[in-house]
Amino acid sequence: MRILGIDPGLTRCGVGVIELGASRKVSLISVDTFTSSADLELSERVGSIGVRLQQLIAESKPQAIALERVFSQQNVRSVMGTAQISGVVLMLAHQAEIPVYLHTPTEVKLAVTGSGRAAKAQVGAMVAKILGLAEVPKPADAADSLAIAICHAWRAAGSTATPSGEMTGAQKAWHAAERAASASKRR
Repeated sequence: MRILGIDPGLTRCGVGVIELGASRKVSLISVDTFTSSADLELSERVGSIGVRLQQLIAESKPQAIALERVFSQQNVRSVMGTAQISGVVLMLAHQAEIPVYLHTPTEVKLAVTGSGRAAKAQVGAMVAKILGLAEVPKPADAADSLAIAICHAWRAAGSTATPSGEMTGAQKAWHAAERAASASKRR
């Protein structure tokens, strides 16, 4: 199974493509970071990253897209850029009929390092180790995109984020929030 992992961002959007093989073995296909300058108009920034994402999807032909789900963040401008690029990804995936799977940062860290509180350097080091790379992909957005793809690959292969099979605290919070939102819509 080929998986495109995306760490969405307006200034830096990490993109990593991996292949899931037998016995949960993952291998690197490609990794990159798409950037846009803050000096450009918003539509030009979103559009330029969108075009590059569209090209990557067409060229790499993923069977799944794993996208980071932002749980909470203090910087509203950063959240807006992340949301805007996430929207582009969702639209492109819909057009290409590729399923999208959302994973929280805690879920990704736990899957790749064994700790939901791992530092960026730990995530990068484990990504390099898992994929057999000589160096950690740079910048961190590139390594994060691969971590997101690896997290999804291992979940798709039937593994869970915790050894006991229980959801992480972040996953429980998301499921509870989604149930509450669905319940309020039915009223």
